[in-house]
Amino acid sequence: MNYRVVVVAVAGLVLTSCGSAASSPLSSTTTSRATTTTTPRATTTTVKEPSAIFPLTGLPATKAEASLPALEVKIDNAPGVAWPQSGINQADVVYEEVVEGGITRYMAIFQSHEAPVVGPVRSVRYSDALIVAPIGGLFAYSGGIPAFVTALHQTGVIDVGANVAGGEYYRNNSRPEPHNLFTSTIALRKFAGSEGKPPPELFSYSYSGSGASANPSAHQVSMPTAIVTMSSVENAQWSWNSSTGLYTRTTNGVPQVDSSGRPVTTNNVIIEDVPYPLTQYIDPAGNPVPYANSIGSGDAYFLIGGKEFAGTWSKPSEFAITKYTTFSGKRVDLVPGRTWVMFAPIGVGPVVPSSNG
Repeated sequence: MNYRVVVVAVAGLVLTSCGSAASSPLSSTTTSRATTTTTPRATTTTVKEPSAIFPLTGLPATKAEASLPALEVKIDNAPGVAWPQSGINQADVVYEEVVEGGITRYMAIFQSHEAPVVGPVRSVRYSDALIVAPIGGLFAYSGGIPAFVTALHQTGVIDVGANVAGGEYYRNNSRPEPHNLFTSTIALRKFAGSEGKPPPELFSYSYSGSGASANPSAHQVSMPTAIVTMSSVENAQWSWNSSTGLYTRTTNGVPQVDSSGRPVTTNNVIIEDVPYPLTQYIDPAGNPVPYANSIGSGDAYFLIGGKEFAGTWSKPSEFAITKYTTFSGKRVDLVPGRTWVMFAPIGVGPVVPSSNG
């Protein structure tokens, strides 16, 4: 298997910017709608495709549940000060992008489960407009550079950020600012009322077995533990647990857990190689602000059911849904459940099996 050789486009910067107020611009417990299980397990046996599904997970839903709008929340991932996060395991989809300093930040998307506590909530980036344009729904964030906020609004999402729905946010004084802003998906949905449309289906799913049998055209290798280099200062490790059907997350050698003490997990991992151009903006510490350009096409890597294989991603325009295919042109099918999408800078480093895997 030839692993990708992948640029540190954003390393060496310091993350200090964008708290709860707009700055200056681009050139827990869980409530489940369909089940009381907070961490859905991967489907590993043949099952009948449900008549109605949650569009972000492929899991069974009633038509009313499937019609709820998505709620996107920007979540801090600064090691140490942002951990543990709340609500991350209740998200259907998590997008991970590199920001100033080479560390990463999450966009957690909720539909099938609610998170009574979610955060720490952080600021918007230009990357986020490119992600949410085809998804729509509600968007929660702490503030941001005005040009980035404008780009977000131009996608048509409903703004439920701290500058709009401030009464639904609060500071946890046991943590330092700006890593202490929290909210609730339940409160934000109540604030938004009936606004927002249901999201489209972002991924394809197989209901006939594990990832290996779902993608027979892909050249798959066993990789129970994989390392993804995101920058010169951050790498992520995903470890497959066959008994739970979940991948668990480690960052820079430290296992990540949520605020309830549970490991941070997901069913599927997608790694997209994307460029990170610099915007014209500078953060308060004097660092250029980059963004993940997820429009275009490139290499993609898939971790499904303890296997790894390569393929491609393609998103021709801002409002297009990203399509994933094998190198033979076949559609990539995921295991129904939660999905984690990582925007890895082109050239930073390869997806490699861990020495522990």
